[in-house]
Amino acid sequence: MRAIRQHEFGPAETLRLAEVDDPEPGPGQVRVAVSVAGVHLLDAHLRAGQAGPLPLPPLPTTPGREVAGVVAALGAGVDPSWLGKRVTAHLGQRSGGYAELAVADATALHALPDHVSDDQAVAMIGTGRTAVGVLRVARLTAADVVLVTSAAGGMGSLFVQEAHALGATVVGAASAGKLDLVRGLGADHVVDYTAPDWAERVRAEVGEVTAVLDGVGGAAGRAALELLGVGGRIVLFGWSAGTPTRIETPDLYARGLTATVALGPRLFQGTSLRELESRALHALASGRLSPVVSSAFPLAEAAAAHRALESRDTVGKVVLKP
Repeated sequence: MRAIRQHEFGPAETLRLAEVDDPEPGPGQVRVAVSVAGVHLLDAHLRAGQAGPLPLPPLPTTPGREVAGVVAALGAGVDPSWLGKRVTAHLGQRSGGYAELAVADATALHALPDHVSDDQAVAMIGTGRTAVGVLRVARLTAADVVLVTSAAGGMGSLFVQEAHALGATVVGAASAGKLDLVRGLGADHVVDYTAPDWAERVRAEVGEVTAVLDGVGGAAGRAALELLGVGGRIVLFGWSAGTPTRIETPDLYARGLTATVALGPRLFQGTSLRELESRALHALASGRLSPVVSSAFPLAEAAAAHRALESRDTVGKVVLKP
């Protein structure tokens, strides 16, 4: 089969297409013929040799933890009814998704209804489950004025949809070329957060915000924090800008703010990753959430997909198609 292989940590060019042996499913596992593989910013961090929530993988490795496709072979002890089913799965630390074939634990499989596309499913099995977890922590209501940074991103676009569905006032911050998309997702106000005066524009249009969902960090995250009114809250889930949002104790005292990190143990406190996946896929199947998947690359162009993601030159979920 064809797969992306990485023999050293470093830039995107370390990802190279190669011919490798087909993987064999062990007991309790299946082999999936991959139609779509999700690309996550965490994949890029691991590729570069940056350990974080996950340890660095042993090399050589095939990246990718999110797949959708058809079950093509069964390991011992797996229910035979899985054979031939369309599924999505999160592969966890095993990875191996950037390939024509991948091995997954049978317990990780989710069967897909006919009306759900593989692209949408792979967007929700990883990015979607994280977004659902962050929303659990955020506890948005119709009374909120919600500012979403990177509102055209994989998670940001889902946050805009959910906040709109709840009846909240939604402010979507994105780069200039993505504002029409964000508005179409349900944002009441959109702003180009690459403009130097973007925070002032938000303050002029909506006044103070009550909640910030921030996965950007850096200067944008700090500006978003300063837009919070008394009793406001900021929920942090990453720093794609390269540095976390700077928050100091006096910031919290001055306006009675709350700052929460919605990753790690907090993400699935009182639930499980499997339950978050199920909730995300149910929201997709019911039409409540519709992930934006507009950045698709051929498997051979995995390096280009990583470069686009790292430069934030993408919209919605980035995927590879073997």
